[in-house]
Amino acid sequence: MISAGAPAGPHSSTCGYCSPAGERSSEETFRQSAGLQALQLSCEVYQKMIDRGWRRSGTWNYKPDMKRSCCPLYTIKLEALAFAPSKSQRKIVNRWNRFVLHGGDDHMEVDSSSKPGQTSKKKASKTPEFVWPATIHIAEESFLAEGINPCHELEVVLEPSSFTTEKFELYKKYQEEIHHDEPGKNTRKGFTRFLVNTPLRLEPIPYPATPPSHLPTHYGSYHQLYRLDGQLIALSIIDILPKCVSSVYFIYDKTWDKFSFGKLSALREASLAREIREAGVPSMTSLYLGYYVHSCQKMRYKGEYSPSFLADPETFEWYPLDKYKSLLDSNRYTCFSRPEHSTNEPVPTEKDLNLPAPTLTTALQIGTVNIIDDIQNGTIILDDVTVSESWLSDPTYKALLYCIDALGVEISKAMLFYL
Repeated sequence: MISAGAPAGPHSSTCGYCSPAGERSSEETFRQSAGLQALQLSCEVYQKMIDRGWRRSGTWNYKPDMKRSCCPLYTIKLEALAFAPSKSQRKIVNRWNRFVLHGGDDHMEVDSSSKPGQTSKKKASKTPEFVWPATIHIAEESFLAEGINPCHELEVVLEPSSFTTEKFELYKKYQEEIHHDEPGKNTRKGFTRFLVNTPLRLEPIPYPATPPSHLPTHYGSYHQLYRLDGQLIALSIIDILPKCVSSVYFIYDKTWDKFSFGKLSALREASLAREIREAGVPSMTSLYLGYYVHSCQKMRYKGEYSPSFLADPETFEWYPLDKYKSLLDSNRYTCFSRPEHSTNEPVPTEKDLNLPAPTLTTALQIGTVNIIDDIQNGTIILDDVTVSESWLSDPTYKALLYCIDALGVEISKAMLFYL
């Protein structure tokens, strides 16, 4: 599978983490050390990218410059095999299951609140034993035990990323009600660019035998739809990669806010990673929850799933979050491998940014770089370009050098760059 993209150098933008809801910082204090507009990425290459701190937004991939940003973004992963839901997390799952099966939770209603011949409330039976991960599924239509006649019909469907008007309408509602976006701000094009388009191509998951029908058969980008009585009430955007399920974004109807749907979806995704592993894929071990932002109180919830680990911003080794919270409390930027590199100095302004110049160090380890010279009738014509000191004075090649430094030798060797 070919991986190719157009490299970009450092970039600054406003920050949404240290601002009131619906607003962004007045200064451009969020920095990216490099970017890549991906034409196509193999799932293996993208897995290696996120292990080095990269993330994607649609087909745009970026690596935060954590030391120079107001809100450092630490890649966080949950070890799905070792994860056991806490008491509060079990209560979230049980409460939702009770509502679906028995109805009547605090007078919640949906458009078609009960099936013909049923009342909207049933006396709830005793909560069954919590068995992880089986309990996450017990209220889903395709998992119902024989003889169970639920008050509501819950379907959870995993499908390759695609646009529908129904998804877009839910996205608009979510952005306006939860993030306080101005009406009309969110467009079909913007939704498609952000949450539908993907550089990942579907690649078969190497199961040793046919997996259960609710599990994906391919790595790639997916939408996980939550339907209650036929109505789309939540949508999870995820990437399924060789070593992890990677959370991209989650949207839901605010009507169901009281059921803690964000936490419920994270539990569902942790379950998915474990179930893929148990179906015979030993490399699948984790749920990546995107970025952990210690400086943003509303983003600290990701640390509630244990055991969680943060990628070191300099070595990309994994460090247990629980052990390093005090260090994070004490610094704006924290380096776990070299604590002396941590700093609590204020974030530099654009005037005082003083970005490091690109170097040839990483590029010289590659020797020759795969440059796309042309694409004719679907055929890529390559030019193997030898690394040269002249790159340091050429703006196009300087951007390439920044990108190579951020990707590292292994990924850069596998990448075709389009200049």
